[in-house]
Amino acid sequence: MFIDYVKVKIKAGDGGHGMISFRREKYVDKGGPSGGDGGKGGNVYFIADSGLNTLLDLTFTRKIVAQNGENGAGKKCYGKNGDDLYFKVPLGTVVTEEKSKKMLANFTISGQKELIAKGGRGGRGNTHFKTSVNQVPKVAENGAKGEEFNVIVELKVLADVGLVGKPSVGKSSFLTNVSQARPEIADYPFTTLNPHLGLVKVNMDESFVIADLPGLIEDAHNGKGLGIKFLKHIERCKVLLHIIDITSPDPFNDFLIINKELGSYNLDLLKRPMVIAINKIDMINLKDATLDKLIAKFDKKYQVFPISTFTNKGISNLINALMNIVKEEKEESLKITIDDTKIFKFDAEEEIGFNIMNDRLGHFIIRGTRVEKLYQMTNISTDEGLLYLTTTLRKMGVETALRKAGVKNGDTVVLCDFEFIYTD
Repeated sequence: MFIDYVKVKIKAGDGGHGMISFRREKYVDKGGPSGGDGGKGGNVYFIADSGLNTLLDLTFTRKIVAQNGENGAGKKCYGKNGDDLYFKVPLGTVVTEEKSKKMLANFTISGQKELIAKGGRGGRGNTHFKTSVNQVPKVAENGAKGEEFNVIVELKVLADVGLVGKPSVGKSSFLTNVSQARPEIADYPFTTLNPHLGLVKVNMDESFVIADLPGLIEDAHNGKGLGIKFLKHIERCKVLLHIIDITSPDPFNDFLIINKELGSYNLDLLKRPMVIAINKIDMINLKDATLDKLIAKFDKKYQVFPISTFTNKGISNLINALMNIVKEEKEESLKITIDDTKIFKFDAEEEIGFNIMNDRLGHFIIRGTRVEKLYQMTNISTDEGLLYLTTTLRKMGVETALRKAGVKNGDTVVLCDFEFIYTD
């Protein structure tokens, strides 16, 4: 089954909590704090695998969850890091964060590994909070939460040459003739329901990948027929091979209709190199002017090749021409040193600062990634832990900001799920 669009929830591992512990052994005077750090939460990675051609595996995975880090222990024992999780995806896969619509990864090379969600760091044990004035700290950190969000995983077929044209013009027959691919072939529209890839070997050293895509019809970009589902796969093709059926009542109008659909979906598609193949010439009388008149309508704007997938006439010339264009496109792409694609990486540390707002009950709400992470990672089960939280917030300027916002004695202040009464 060919699956090219999946939504899945990603959850990196949480960091383990730091330990509050003191070394108390016989003959060890003033052993001091010995709480170990928590282990780091596991990351979630995706890896491109050239052996895959569908996202079927992801359809059975509603949620991808990496392992949490273990908590720290006494005697300065560190918790074990959570195992990283690796998930294989096909070449051409694009991963996008659902809410922000920002790209997380774009897989174009076999074996490419990308970090999708980062695990939370382990909390520090109380050994890190020992100072000259506090020899027995009862403060430790909780582990940070791992990143958690929904992603859209979308497969866009990677090929050098993409076959476009109306249904039943001979795209699948062409692919069968020039490669080892075996798509279904029949004399009715929409025989091809899924994209098919084939490797075309021109000689011992040269080859290119060609993609047979389901046929387009008028208004495909608006969802008519099967075209809208597969138009996105054409975006990755370096060259477009437009196949026309010369036995059609109006072959040139068929060409104009398909080009209009390509432009309506994405104007950049019409800027790609395009080659025209006029198929089924074995079914017409080559002595009349039908073929010449059709070629003349293209006005030398495109390379035009009369072919027959039944007799293989003209196929070799077309393949050689496609190979030359593919090589030119690859050489041109190597000259590009700056990638315009913006890859977005999540990093909780990127958002700094905080802000104060009021809810309908008049409570003062403290929000901001840094302050929320500070609260989540502070163990406030002890008085010293609570004091550490409030002292750090004061150093960050939260108290000053609350005063500017108009807080008064007795007002309720909320940070995440922690509520306290403000006292000057």
